[in-house]
Amino acid sequence: MHSFRTELENPLVERDIVELERKIALFREGKIDEEKFRSLRLARGVYGQRQQGVQMVRIKLPYGRATSAQLRRICKVSEEYSTGRLHITTRQDIQIHYVSLDRTPQLWAELEKDDVTLREACGNTVRNVTASETAGIDPKEPFDVTPYADGTFRYFLRNPICQEMGRKFKMAFSSSDEDTGLAYMHDLGFIPKVKEVDGKQVRGFKVLLGGGLGSQPRHGDLITEFLETDQLIPFIEAVLRIFDRHGERARRNKARMKFLVKEIGIEAFLDLVEKERKALPFHSFPLQFEDQESPSLPNPTRVEVNPAELGLDFELWKLTNVLPQKQDGFVSIGVRVPLGDFYLDQARPLADLVEKYAAGEVRFTLRQNILIRDVRADLVPFFYQELKKINLAQRGYNSLGDITACPGTDTCNLGIASSTGIAKELEKVIEQEYPQYLSNRDLVIKISGCMNACGQHNMAHIGFQGMSMKVGKTIIPALQVLLGGGNLGDGNGRFADKVTKIPSRRGPQALRVLLEDFERNAEGKDFLSYYDQQGQMYFYDLLKELSDASTVTESDSVDWGHQEAYEVAVGVGECAGVVIDLVATLLLEALEKLDLGQEALEQGRWSDSIYHHYAGLINAAKALLLSEDISTNSYANIISLFDKKFVETGKIQLEGTFAEKVYQINQQEPSEEFAKAYGKQAMEIYGLLKTYREEEVEA
Repeated sequence: MHSFRTELENPLVERDIVELERKIALFREGKIDEEKFRSLRLARGVYGQRQQGVQMVRIKLPYGRATSAQLRRICKVSEEYSTGRLHITTRQDIQIHYVSLDRTPQLWAELEKDDVTLREACGNTVRNVTASETAGIDPKEPFDVTPYADGTFRYFLRNPICQEMGRKFKMAFSSSDEDTGLAYMHDLGFIPKVKEVDGKQVRGFKVLLGGGLGSQPRHGDLITEFLETDQLIPFIEAVLRIFDRHGERARRNKARMKFLVKEIGIEAFLDLVEKERKALPFHSFPLQFEDQESPSLPNPTRVEVNPAELGLDFELWKLTNVLPQKQDGFVSIGVRVPLGDFYLDQARPLADLVEKYAAGEVRFTLRQNILIRDVRADLVPFFYQELKKINLAQRGYNSLGDITACPGTDTCNLGIASSTGIAKELEKVIEQEYPQYLSNRDLVIKISGCMNACGQHNMAHIGFQGMSMKVGKTIIPALQVLLGGGNLGDGNGRFADKVTKIPSRRGPQALRVLLEDFERNAEGKDFLSYYDQQGQMYFYDLLKELSDASTVTESDSVDWGHQEAYEVAVGVGECAGVVIDLVATLLLEALEKLDLGQEALEQGRWSDSIYHHYAGLINAAKALLLSEDISTNSYANIISLFDKKFVETGKIQLEGTFAEKVYQINQQEPSEEFAKAYGKQAMEIYGLLKTYREEEVEA
């Protein structure tokens, strides 16, 4: 591991990787609790797999962008440390699987040579900031949101306010009112707007807050129709601080921000956000990209292609996979990647192709595909030929036949049924029996292997969720069929209704029944209008025969993609990084946070120093509460309980209450004077708490 310590130029990155290596060693030596170690590695993009002894590594690619150099670097890492398969997620990340835990620090160091990170790709952090893959080229966009998404990613990466929240936090930027970034189903979603102020065109965002999928989907609340761009970062930071302080920490299934908003109400939540503004390091954070020059468009050598070599397949592909750009003379090419999986013998030629003949980058999409941007229109036939050579020229990009699915039981601990297996079968049905739908972009199918909705099944027109089904004494793989979801545009969406549950093996027939009925009876209506006209019970009756458990046969007990009989084997989910804390571990972590606060103080990072000291105090207080077997469920709850159990009873002597000391954080501006005073106070209180604990143990 010595090599990366000398090769990496960024000391923050080096520190991250060295720390991961150190914690792995401590874990192997039995000096860190397994559940606590999980929290640390998740925040470094290292995620447990269904298969024991190996890890999934999630590579964080903000808004899905990867340069040719970065894609080659990812290939190199996958070849050396993984299996050579690259999986595109619905959050525009890349995942590689079957990685040895002990080799993850070296893997990370290798990626960082081309500025690719694992940091905060998993865990209770700000996850990958996503954006419409067409941002910057969308003919309908008011402005390019890419630099704003990038600025958001960079500001909150390693930011102390969002390192150990109660749950993960997701943000998305759409490029236009079509809301292809799905702002309505995120913790925070942003849609670009322009309005005239004093005769000038001013940029801003429509903001939605508190959305999410999972087993209880929630539509985001509209916060404002127009938030000026200089208020973007301050607003996000205030929201994160409130979520960090008041969000649930004990019950994982109630810990997303949507539940906090639902519990206290949007007005009360926003009131807390407003009160937090005084504590922010920036009351305005200008993101001035209006005058930023557009990148120069590529001008590669013209390549002649014999039209006779192209044929009908090219014409059909061009209809669905070539998209207009706002830049005259250029188009984008959508690359359909079935199930989001592609391989080194495809990725490396692709990196070379876009470097030489396009913009030198790709964007991984929310529907698990690849978008090649800035292709000169005359080069489209050449690109088709080159993509065909590497088996990336399937037509039907973003069509009904282009199904989104999570990995399900292939690798995920939480998978209940095979989402990839049924997705392959449904794609076969569409391609072989309903090829007309390969040009239909108005219908969407999405599949998840469990209720957590990583495949976004409950916002699709037609969704399937992996489940199990008891038939007599036998458990068989099943699918819940959901209908009627969809993106309506401009921050509006609808979630699908749960219609019925069927054996997984009957999924293809269910799709046939739905499509046949739609073609026969819709009379030109779009699917959602037709669904609303007929109603949920109509479709329940339509599929009733397929849900009949009395007609189950032996073949129904084998899931798609498997040969053996089905077994329910759900492991411990790591989506939330749930932790079983030990008193000693918490006190150690509290001291680590206080040390970070002192370091930030020495570097003049006043706001960071204050937050590190704050987090250290909370951890120390939680440790003492845990020593008394007192359960806590939020930072605010820890503060009030600590006063009740330790300060009011005289066990801990403070001049005033713990709450008064801690909550100075949102009552003072983050000045040098306050940062130093807060840090000094935090170290003194920690000393009192540590001494109390030591005396209790010795007694």
